[in-house]
Amino acid sequence: MTALDRTPTANRALRPWQDPALAVADRVEALLAELTLEEKIGQLGSRWVGNDMSQAEEPEPGAEPLNVAPMQDVFAASGTIPLEEAARHGLGHLTRVHGSVPVTPEEGAAEVVRQQRIVIERSRLGIPAIVHEECLTGFTAYGATVYPAAIAWAATFDPGLVERMAAAIGRDMRAVGVHQGLSPVLDVVRDYRWGRVEETMGEDPYLVATLGAAYVRGLENAGIIATLKHFAGYSASRAARNHGPVPMGRRELLDMILPTFETAIALGGARSVMNSYSDVDGVPAGADPWLLTEVLRDDWGFTGTVVSDYWAVPFLTTMHRVAADTGEAGVQALTAGIDVELPDTLGFGQDLADRVRRGELDEELIDRAVRRLLTQKVELGLLDPGWTPEQSVAGAADVDLDSPANRALARELAERSIILLDAGTALPLLGSGPDGRTAPRRVAVVGPAAHDPRTFMGCYAFPNHVLPRHPGLGLGIEAPSVLDALTAELPGAELRYEKGCEVRGDDRSGFAAAVEAARDADVCVAVVGDLAGLFGQGTSGEGCDAEDLRLPGVQADLLAELAATGTPVVVVVVSGRPYALGEIRDGAAALVQAFMPGEEGGAAIAGVLSGRVQPTGRLPVQIPRAPGGQPGTYLQPPLGTDSHGISNLDPTPLFPFGHGASYTTFEVSGLRLSATEVPTDGEFTATVTVRNTGGRAGEEVVQLYLNDLVAQVTRPVLQLTGYARVPLEPGESADVTFRIHADRTAFTGRDLRRVVEPGDIEVLAGTSAADLPCRAVVRLTGRARHVGHDRRLVTPAEVSAGAAAGQSRQGGADAAQS
Repeated sequence: MTALDRTPTANRALRPWQDPALAVADRVEALLAELTLEEKIGQLGSRWVGNDMSQAEEPEPGAEPLNVAPMQDVFAASGTIPLEEAARHGLGHLTRVHGSVPVTPEEGAAEVVRQQRIVIERSRLGIPAIVHEECLTGFTAYGATVYPAAIAWAATFDPGLVERMAAAIGRDMRAVGVHQGLSPVLDVVRDYRWGRVEETMGEDPYLVATLGAAYVRGLENAGIIATLKHFAGYSASRAARNHGPVPMGRRELLDMILPTFETAIALGGARSVMNSYSDVDGVPAGADPWLLTEVLRDDWGFTGTVVSDYWAVPFLTTMHRVAADTGEAGVQALTAGIDVELPDTLGFGQDLADRVRRGELDEELIDRAVRRLLTQKVELGLLDPGWTPEQSVAGAADVDLDSPANRALARELAERSIILLDAGTALPLLGSGPDGRTAPRRVAVVGPAAHDPRTFMGCYAFPNHVLPRHPGLGLGIEAPSVLDALTAELPGAELRYEKGCEVRGDDRSGFAAAVEAARDADVCVAVVGDLAGLFGQGTSGEGCDAEDLRLPGVQADLLAELAATGTPVVVVVVSGRPYALGEIRDGAAALVQAFMPGEEGGAAIAGVLSGRVQPTGRLPVQIPRAPGGQPGTYLQPPLGTDSHGISNLDPTPLFPFGHGASYTTFEVSGLRLSATEVPTDGEFTATVTVRNTGGRAGEEVVQLYLNDLVAQVTRPVLQLTGYARVPLEPGESADVTFRIHADRTAFTGRDLRRVVEPGDIEVLAGTSAADLPCRAVVRLTGRARHVGHDRRLVTPAEVSAGAAAGQSRQGGADAAQS
């Protein structure tokens, strides 16, 4: 820093790039002109100080070393560079200051100040760094609220609720000096065996797009830059192997994978994108100018930053072998469109300056990336004259990262995400049922997920992501288990707990005690599923892919022995992916699916089981019948279905996409179209009536699907096009009207251009992809019309005044789809 830069602002004139009165672009250009080539390159790098994630400090007895990213040991040399040296020419990002080790908000804030001071004082112009953190299930920091995993957000079908959660996460992060969050994941599930299914919002592009855009709005409105990941194709790897090659053609990529990112940018306002590790048809995303520049920027008009996934730049050398060394990898990534390398600087180092001087790299490519990053630093206020590291963390002293308001929001999300697959003969536990049964007096609570709240949390939740390397600290938050919650929920019952078995492994030594407990009970609640981890340390999570869709370990065998006792067994699956439950259903008195419901998951599950909570969750992925014959999502062309009897393998799911039962009943009927012929640039409305035909208040998710009956390429026989949550009292009805523009029928044709074709479109409405009682046909007329980024991306839904009492709850979804 120069002497002039150390002079108090009040005593010197502002430099142009420090002047808030100037336009952002003018400030950026003024600063860019000040920077040397080395200083420009410095802005493209990052530093991860204090990363201890390569191995546990104090491994528990018998525990294996834990890794946060594959092949991290290859890059250990980056961890030996002091921050003072890394920041000599300036620095773009500081990596996970709060989220790498267990620190209090005050300790983390002090470390932010310390690192920012080094960045400012060791570089000539004193430009602060952007601080980024993970926020996939909430702020990944010690003691912060663990919200449900993204797959559970999807089960709510409630964009407004997801937006409120993201806003709360953003406020907490902003209070402790964070500027950017690495979330949401917008990958669309293509194979349930993939370990990161838990981080996604399901298998339907429209559901992922609308919920993802809502999350982005919440985070961005709180002042945090949202980072979309993983761009693009990561979730479609061959055999669902993490980092596996993606054998996908460009048309499928354009129709199934990219619309989620496009929507989050256009309607959410996302300012950052993170590249995928994978290669698609042989081209790594991190070195693909078609993806990172032509599509993202030229077609969509994206003006934010592209940040690399952790070590994705050197992976071009070590894993993809498309570059001879890290310097060449940096050139390829920069040329393709990556602007900032995370989490440490390897490929975007000062070697780039030598290449510029030798004429091997155009300096304009460096300027392009620096311009984008500096724009965000100006927007964040980091270059304003009054900004200081201390001021940026001023809220840390007062912030409660797990406040009562956060927990209430986490509880609401958890409750609305629980999916009643089948109430069977056993649920709800409290109150008389149709057979005159009464509340149970003796309840056996069994299973490896029954008394371990870690099973409620995703692999990027701090208790599962970091704390395994710090034994003795517990979870850092209060998280009652299902057993704890049922004890409070059923005060008049006698509960007996037996674990039965572990989540994984083949130890059956606990079976006998579990079976005895079930045999002596009026009802058995068996809680099974996943325990998230990283790179083989769990049954779900990054690098924890599955060979098939059987429940992990011997859990299915435990359920079979419990069912054989004759005691009604309520099976609760707490998991990050859907498991095949065909064999299990026959022995279950009821089935409940809970997708990693977070720290308040125990109370939410107990509330649904007792009947206190009316279940309203819906499946964002299908529940398979059999563990083999996968992958299989509902988005299939005719030959992907069982309608032709051409294979002995039946892909029909046990429970379809969108399914969710309730303790009341609903009827959807009376489909009315505003027109049966519409031009290819026109729109029409589709209205249905939904009625609560049961004896209890509840909410139904009315779903609208389209089926293109004849097209130039094969199309899914069904595709979700709109949805709306409708709260209704017993006997109450409401009309739901969807406004459908012809753009919503667009698809990528044989020439790889998106087209709206004339022809017949079937309109279907109901409560799941397999329960669609309402059907009609509309004909699109006129010429085929090519459409681009300016097409309609959503289908607005309006609920009639008949449901006025619940209109405020519906408003969030309406707003997200308008």
